[in-house]
Amino acid sequence: MRTLDETDLNILRLLVEDARRPYSDIADRVDVSAPTVSDRIDRLSELGVINGFTVDLDRTTFTDGIDVLIDVELRAGTDDRLVDRVAAIDAIEHVFVTADARLLAVATAPIGRIRDILAEGIDLEFVDSYRVHLVEERRWQPTIGSAELALSCDECENTVTSEGVSLRLGGDLYHFCCPTCRSNFENRYASLTESV
Repeated sequence: MRTLDETDLNILRLLVEDARRPYSDIADRVDVSAPTVSDRIDRLSELGVINGFTVDLDRTTFTDGIDVLIDVELRAGTDDRLVDRVAAIDAIEHVFVTADARLLAVATAPIGRIRDILAEGIDLEFVDSYRVHLVEERRWQPTIGSAELALSCDECENTVTSEGVSLRLGGDLYHFCCPTCRSNFENRYASLTESV
């Protein structure tokens, strides 16, 4: 397994600036060929570094409503699938759950319909209270930062180096620092799968 290098980092920075940037433009900027950029982006996707490409929409331009932040205080015993159900609501764009059992959601909706919108995704008996905040401004500015990119071993959490190995199980890709960690993980996975 080849580790991530400065070229990978530069490609990621350019994609964060503009995910629609042509591979030929990226290639010129990082001094490699366009097919090399394509191969590296494919590899970064395979490694799980790139999870997808997205569009940042201003939903207020094509939906009826205003941007709001919904702050929901949940009762104990709330269903773990709650986030998925709330995220599936058309008016909801982002969902966050905090460690203190709060659910925060960014929505574009008519202000008088928030309770109805929440009821689409969750049983309101699990809600202690909720508040709606008008969003005056928001920005989405992902950055790579200055930290080095390094994969962590899915078994022992050590850094995966060029001696590392990967394994696909159940449709997911896992990375390991050594064959021993891969074997330990694979054995535990098989054991858990058999017990289900």
